[in-house]
Amino acid sequence: MRFIVSGGFSMMKSVCRAALVFPLLAAAATAAPTGQAALEARLDSGIRAEDQVSWLKRMSSAPNHVGSAHNKANAEASLALFKSWGWEARIEQFDVLYPTPVSTTVEMVAPERLVLGGQEPSVAGDATSGNTADALPPYVAFQGDGDVTGDLVYVNYGMPADYEALARRGIDVRGKVVIARYGGGWRGLKPLLAQKAGAIGCIIYSDPNEDGFRASDAYPKGGARPDTGVQRGSVLDMPIYPGDPLTPGEGSTPGTKRLSRAEAVTLLAIPALPMSWGDASKLLARLGGPVAPANMSGALPFTYHLGGDGGVKVHLSVKSDWQQRPLYNVIATLKGSQFPDEWVVRGNHHDGWVFGASDPLTGNVAMLSEAKALGAMVKSGWRPKRTIVYASWDGEEPGLLGSTEWGEAHAAELKAKAVLYINTDSNGRGFFGAGGSPAWQQLVNGAVRDVIDPETGLTVAQRARATVRTDAYDRIGRVDAAELAAAENGGDLPIAPLGSGSDFTVFVAHLGIPSLSVGFGGEDESGGTYHSIYDSFDHVMRFDDPGLKYGAALSKAVGRMVLRTSETDTPPARYGDVATSVGLWLVDLKRLATDQRERDLKLEALLTDGGFGASSDPLKPVLPPKAKPVTPNIDFSGLDNAADHLKASAGAFDKAFAAKSNALDGATRRNLNALLQDIDQLLTTERGLPGRPWFKNIAYAPGRLTGYGAKTFPGVREGIEDRRFDDVATFAKLTADALEAYAKRLDEARKLVDGG
Repeated sequence: MRFIVSGGFSMMKSVCRAALVFPLLAAAATAAPTGQAALEARLDSGIRAEDQVSWLKRMSSAPNHVGSAHNKANAEASLALFKSWGWEARIEQFDVLYPTPVSTTVEMVAPERLVLGGQEPSVAGDATSGNTADALPPYVAFQGDGDVTGDLVYVNYGMPADYEALARRGIDVRGKVVIARYGGGWRGLKPLLAQKAGAIGCIIYSDPNEDGFRASDAYPKGGARPDTGVQRGSVLDMPIYPGDPLTPGEGSTPGTKRLSRAEAVTLLAIPALPMSWGDASKLLARLGGPVAPANMSGALPFTYHLGGDGGVKVHLSVKSDWQQRPLYNVIATLKGSQFPDEWVVRGNHHDGWVFGASDPLTGNVAMLSEAKALGAMVKSGWRPKRTIVYASWDGEEPGLLGSTEWGEAHAAELKAKAVLYINTDSNGRGFFGAGGSPAWQQLVNGAVRDVIDPETGLTVAQRARATVRTDAYDRIGRVDAAELAAAENGGDLPIAPLGSGSDFTVFVAHLGIPSLSVGFGGEDESGGTYHSIYDSFDHVMRFDDPGLKYGAALSKAVGRMVLRTSETDTPPARYGDVATSVGLWLVDLKRLATDQRERDLKLEALLTDGGFGASSDPLKPVLPPKAKPVTPNIDFSGLDNAADHLKASAGAFDKAFAAKSNALDGATRRNLNALLQDIDQLLTTERGLPGRPWFKNIAYAPGRLTGYGAKTFPGVREGIEDRRFDDVATFAKLTADALEAYAKRLDEARKLVDGG
């Protein structure tokens, strides 16, 4: 999975560059000191794109799913590389529940019989696409086994608004099989919401509107998804908790108590399968029933109908082998010379759905480049001040399994020692993007200011800043006023908060450890082969990052973040950026409440005066929406006061630290670092979010119905959206108390710096 927060290809982990790029910084703002610059030049000299190409070709030469022989071989090869470069390294194994398909069947049984599905065919010019003897067939992991036959209903993206639109047209999915297109929301929500609506099965297909011929020529002529391409993935209910479904909150180690499958609430109950758009078109073209509204139609060359009239019946059957299978996390360490109990942790996963060349191996080989360069520096006599931990995770694709189990197993140690977690996943041509903890946006901006974009010769930050401005002029995407002002004026652009979708999740959402997730993209075409057999070495070399030039750029950018965090006397966080972000989040939260209340009042009026009936086409009737309770006026005063306190405290600390940091003695420095080490953990609550206590971060978290996308102040925000107004009051206080605790910690740190 790729990091990312919202919009378009975010559900497919593509870099949403527009909201996440960084400007050119003022020259004096975060310039690396002379000694640091020399250290980073040594890092750069050890990074070679040719290394990455060689590793990528070997690592993507055979199927890499969890439990495959080649996936284990890749872990062992990575372990050997780390050791050869001078790292202390080991494989840490976890045994987790991971079902694999024994048989899959999807066929149309009426109005005629037509067998669909099956493995994707090989294509000319793709050397590995025929190497599928050890590959699993197209499937979605953690669906519910079953054998069902029913009428077919098209549900668009399968999101709540789509079911409301169906209900208003008199269509009920109970006892039926639904077909949903990818996009509009995370994959796992589609069968989950279908199940909650009473459907007996779910098909998910890739419409060419999202990642096919609407974007580019189909593979192999271009990089877009061909009519045979199938997007695999996980449908584990990860917004409840990721990781092994049987060991929530505990590392899946020998002796850990395990739930039964019946007790595991993240497992689905209905069968589900993915499908190519070529196969899906054979079903959709035969559907009758009402014509789908324009916003529910894709790019296939016929009129989309909603079905449900009995005209098309589908047989769907899945049987899985529900076994525990081993994960192989590769953990490598360079012990710090001055602060050995302060850790900079950096990770990328190595498992894929099939060959996984782009997702995840482009990011994994970039991480190996960093490790090789750092190892060479150690061999020449350098040691990091802080301990550096590199991790190549296993089992990310089925449900963030490897990183989650490792984080849960080492929770106490990580909460005591981890300073920052830096994540990458896929990588490609284009623009730099990042999401993460706002205190670290200065670190990210500074790093990309000092890295050259390999195609333009500009710095990565210069190119990003220019693109924000031109996109705003061309009205591409949503224009964020603060982002645009920063791009125009040379200030730092804020980084977006993290939701889920990659291995940072356990660190930021469960443990409260500040995290970053970064990468290049936006000009690659990896979305067209995402999670298919065509995510291959040949596709990457032709369409995603020829020669892995952006892989080398990623290594240089992340390597700088690692070094600047490991080598500074106090880690380079800036807390005024937290206060600024909190202020913006609070404005947005208030707007949500106001807009929802106004919309509720308009709905009430329309229902009262019959406006929906008067406006409905008598020949194509659309029923009115159901009545909703009106959103009350919500008291935000506690959050307002806490945000004001935080703004004052953060500004005072940043000012004092900038003026006096260089004069701090060793004892004061150690006390200051200890105060700031776990400050982000003050933004967590042991009770967790409503209905999903594994998620403890109450500043930002993945939305219950967004999957990957972040919700800021989620306890309050989702209480408003779901009309759980008692939760709104409870979490408004909890969130305000957390912000007050954060501000008081900064007050304490400022007094220490001031010598008071």
